[in-house]
Amino acid sequence: MIEQKPFLRKLRLTLVSSALAATALAVALTQFAHAKGGKSETKAEPPKVAIDTNPLKRETKLTTSFAPVVKKVAPSVVNLFISSTPKNVSFNSPPMFDEPFFRRFFGDEFNFGKGGGKMQGPKQRGLGSGVVVTKDGYILTNNHVVDNADEIKVALNDGREFTAKVVGKDPKTDVAVLKIDAKDLPAIEFADSDNIEVGDLVLAVGNPFGVGQTVTMGMVSAVGRGNMGLDYEDFIQTDAAINPGNSGGALIDAEGRLIGINTAILSRSGGNQGIGFAVPSDLARTVMESLIKDGRVVRGFLGVSIQDVTPALESEFHLKHSGGALVGEVTSRSPAEKAGIQSGDVIIEYNGKPVKDSRHLKLQVAQTAPGSKVQLKVIRDGTTKTLDVTPKELPRTEVASRDGSNESKTSDALDGVTVDDLSSSTEHELKVPDHVKGVVVTNVDPNSPAYEAGLREGDVIQEINRKPVASADQAVELSEKMKNDKVLLRVWSKGGSHYLVVDEGKAG
Repeated sequence: MIEQKPFLRKLRLTLVSSALAATALAVALTQFAHAKGGKSETKAEPPKVAIDTNPLKRETKLTTSFAPVVKKVAPSVVNLFISSTPKNVSFNSPPMFDEPFFRRFFGDEFNFGKGGGKMQGPKQRGLGSGVVVTKDGYILTNNHVVDNADEIKVALNDGREFTAKVVGKDPKTDVAVLKIDAKDLPAIEFADSDNIEVGDLVLAVGNPFGVGQTVTMGMVSAVGRGNMGLDYEDFIQTDAAINPGNSGGALIDAEGRLIGINTAILSRSGGNQGIGFAVPSDLARTVMESLIKDGRVVRGFLGVSIQDVTPALESEFHLKHSGGALVGEVTSRSPAEKAGIQSGDVIIEYNGKPVKDSRHLKLQVAQTAPGSKVQLKVIRDGTTKTLDVTPKELPRTEVASRDGSNESKTSDALDGVTVDDLSSSTEHELKVPDHVKGVVVTNVDPNSPAYEAGLREGDVIQEINRKPVASADQAVELSEKMKNDKVLLRVWSKGGSHYLVVDEGKAG
């Protein structure tokens, strides 16, 4: 019933690699995909990277120069030169183009055939940045920088150039790993990106617009940003100037340690306007290690459909604190079911760390090694419970009146909703899983509070005020017994089961 409409920004989200020819870059909530470019199942040793987990020394005195830090980091940031061949474009051609006379002028480059032909566009070239993370040549960058690349040239800070191969790509985090054949490279040192705080000074290093290596300064504007169109997001936001060509470059702290891989900007113009985003170094490193070791990204899987806890849900579930992830559905025979997690549970802590929202929990689970036991805390009916769960690997595939009734009754929160029994034909048509029981919504008045909450035709109402619904008659009976102007529904839709609060005071 709560329609989760995406907020349409007037700002434009721009992936900050620079294309010299027009190039469409597409960035692909829960399906696992093979990492492209990493098809081999042969296990490799994880890369040996330098990590300093000490928190940043936060002193209030101002420095007069970051030159020593830049000199330390600059050799680790490289320029990427990308070339790719566009796909053939099919088109219709006049019949006369098939005549020998015309072929003398146009030749065979258009590959004319009966009624049409194919034309290949010019080779496309682009720019980006990368970060050397190991002495033996592993480089971190963005997936959108190297996606569909035929050739990748890496230019080091000392003038040397190498041809790189793609070790693996992960569109779900926009991270890619490259490898060049070199030794004793100036590898950057990692920081623990979980330790950064809003207000920390940062430097962005990259190759904007192809002008050459450039350093800009700003601060951490926010952490844990999402809604950028990726499956797994935990972006660091910064006001350090990031422009096209900076994609894949380094975001470093005041001590010269890597805290993020620059990825995208929000902009009206396509250029920097003080809102840039970077993939945290911890997330990038986890993805890199999995790509190198397993040839693909191995992620943990819990087996729950989750949603954020809104103020309305917080009130209905009698929660004392905001935050957490509300479980709408538990997959049969999943790790969650084995651990005893139930629909209606609010997961507030996972593996010793608080759960901010559903996106945060999804990322936490994904970064858990399959087979490792973790502890989580849930709130169930006002009581906190501690459960042990062992995630497995994420699978690669993952009311008002009965229909036709003219009975009149006083208005309530479900006024305007029409339901019917869930028949086998309806289950087949809507592709409702066998375990889902309830009544199907056949109509929702656009001016009703249920429509305002997000209930739509084709949804299956499973519970009304935490009571299971087995038939349309029962749904009508439960709706007639409602004593207040709010109702809590558990609803199945194509995205899984979730909870909605319908408030009679919010119609239209």
